[in-house]
Amino acid sequence: MLIRKLFGFENAHIVRNCTSDRCRRSIHGHSYKVEVILEAHALDHGQMVYDFGLMKGPMRSLIDSFDHAICYWDKDDPAYVQACETFSARWIRLPVSPSAEQFSRVFYLLVDAVLQNTRMRNGEADITLQSVIVHETATGYAQCFRGDVENPRMGLLSLDAIVFSEQVRQEWPDPELYDKLRRGEPFINPVVDRQVLE
Repeated sequence: MLIRKLFGFENAHIVRNCTSDRCRRSIHGHSYKVEVILEAHALDHGQMVYDFGLMKGPMRSLIDSFDHAICYWDKDDPAYVQACETFSARWIRLPVSPSAEQFSRVFYLLVDAVLQNTRMRNGEADITLQSVIVHETATGYAQCFRGDVENPRMGLLSLDAIVFSEQVRQEWPDPELYDKLRRGEPFINPVVDRQVLE
């Protein structure tokens, strides 16, 4: 069974080396929609794949980090990188160009890391991240699967290579969120007092 949670954010970027002249040479923005699709072959004690309320924690915080931020490729012109960091409090440095395709890979990496580091406590079984879809426009999206994240031909990705500005970090409920994720510290879901219904 699959379930889908939709997130949204506004973001600005330049996509270097793409075919469209406007996109490769000018800062522009999009109203992104991100679909996180989880898969399981059993249900938890609440008869759910995964409670949507649990997706409002670290998962949502990390995706929301991209809202009203500028994202740039760490290989971009140093003057542009410096301008991003000087004139925007909310910026994210990525090891890949911020195209929709790469955003889908980045979000897959982040969400999967959250799931892998989450201690389930309500009978959740074998939950996996099936895919992440990033809609850059109403008519275009990119969909990422696990193999895409691990494919070096699409660019190397790691948690250590993604850098969030201090302003982004301070707006998280826990400013140490990303450091804890990188260290593999567990996120612990709440215990549920179960009722037996007949």
